[in-house]
Amino acid sequence: MPLPPTSIRTLSPEDASHLLRRTSFGATDAEIQALVGASPADAAEKLLSFPQTLEQTNFSPLDAVGPGPAVKLIQGDWLWQMLYTPYPLRERLALLWSNHFVVGVDKVKNVYALQEYLSLLRSRSLGNFTTFAVEIGRSPAMLRYLDNDQNKKGKPNENFSRELLELFTTGIGHYSETDVLEGARALTGWTFQGGRNNQQDYAEQPKFVFNQKQHDNGSKTYLGQTGNFAPADIISLATNHPATAVRVAGKLWAAFVSSTPDENGIAALAQTFSQSGGDLRATVKNLLTSEAFYSAANRSSVFRSPVEYVVGAVRSMGRPPMTEKAVLSLVAACSRMGQELLHPPTVKGWDGGREWINDTTLLLRMQTAAALTLGNNAPKGDPLTPLSVLGRSGALQGALGSLNAKQRSYLMLISPEYQLI
Repeated sequence: MPLPPTSIRTLSPEDASHLLRRTSFGATDAEIQALVGASPADAAEKLLSFPQTLEQTNFSPLDAVGPGPAVKLIQGDWLWQMLYTPYPLRERLALLWSNHFVVGVDKVKNVYALQEYLSLLRSRSLGNFTTFAVEIGRSPAMLRYLDNDQNKKGKPNENFSRELLELFTTGIGHYSETDVLEGARALTGWTFQGGRNNQQDYAEQPKFVFNQKQHDNGSKTYLGQTGNFAPADIISLATNHPATAVRVAGKLWAAFVSSTPDENGIAALAQTFSQSGGDLRATVKNLLTSEAFYSAANRSSVFRSPVEYVVGAVRSMGRPPMTEKAVLSLVAACSRMGQELLHPPTVKGWDGGREWINDTTLLLRMQTAAALTLGNNAPKGDPLTPLSVLGRSGALQGALGSLNAKQRSYLMLISPEYQLI
C-alpha cells in the first residue's frame, strides 16, 4: 500500500510552517497563515502546481569574459531564483535532483549546456521518471560529464552506463559488471556537436546528435532482458527495475521526511512510485499528504544544507531585495559551508544529513547569519519569528525576550533548532 494519509484535517500554524519549511526553504508568518485551515491535500496541490517561467534577473552568463565567470553567473542566477521565486518547490526539487542526476562544473562549463540541464531539472521534476532520465542522459551536460559523448561502437566507454545503474537507478547489488558493459554497448552513438571546448566554446550552443554509425546494433543482455537495445531502451529497463523505485523513494524520504531512513515507509512510497508508472508528481503528493510527513517524530529531523540554510533565512525575512553582488556573496558563502551549486565533490553528490554539520561549518553558519541580520549591509527584511524560522510559536521565548529584532533574528538562525527542518 502507498503511504497512509495524515489524520490531520486542516493545517494548524505549526503544520503549515512545517510544510513550507520542508518544501519552500522557508516562509513568512503571512505565507504560513495563508495555508492555515487548508486540508493537507489542497495545500500540497497548491505547492505542486507551478509554471516553468523563471523570474527575470540581471545575471547574463553569455556576456561573461570566460567560462569561469560564466559559471559564477549561472550559480548566482540559480540562487536568485531560489531566493525570489513565487514557486519555491520548483527550485527545491531542482536542487534535490541536481544531487541525483549529478553534473559538475569542474567538467562542464558550457553556458547553454548548464542552462538546459537546470531547465530539465525544473521541468521534469514532477513528470515521468523514465522520461526524466532519458532526457538527462541525452543532454550535452550529462553526455560530457560522464563521457558518453566518447562512447563508440567497438570502444565502449562504461562511465555513464555504470553510474546509470549505481547512482541514478537500481543502486549497488542489483546489477552485474556484464550489465554495465552491455549497457555501454547499447548507449553508443549518443553524442553532441558544438560547444565542445570549455575554454573557447563555452558560449556556443551544443546540439544532441545520435550518430548511427557509432551505435552498436548487436544483441545485448541487460538486467535479465535480451534484445537489440537502443540507448533509451537501456535507460527504461533500468528506471523500471523494482530496486529503482526503492532508491528514488529513499531520496525523497531523506529530503522531505527524515534524515533517518525508515524501511517500511520507504517501501510504501516506492509502491506509489511503481503503481503510478514512475509518476513523480503522484509520488511526491503521496509523501506530502502522508502521516509520516506530518508525524511529530519526523519534524525537525532533516538537516539543512548550506543552500537551504541561506535561502530559508532570506525567504523567512520576506525576500528582501539584494544586489547581484550580494547574491553572489551568498553563493560563495554556501561554497565555504560545503555546497557549491553545480559543483558536488563527486558524481555521487553530497552525502548530506549529519555530514553538513561540523565545527568549521557551524562557525561559518554563524558568520553568515550575522551578515544576514546584524551587518551594515544586511538585507532590509522583516524580523524573523519563531513560527517562521523554527516552526513553533513559543520556541526560544525566554532567550529572545530582552533582545532587539536583529538580535532575535540572529539568535534564531544560529540556534540548534534552525539547523533542522
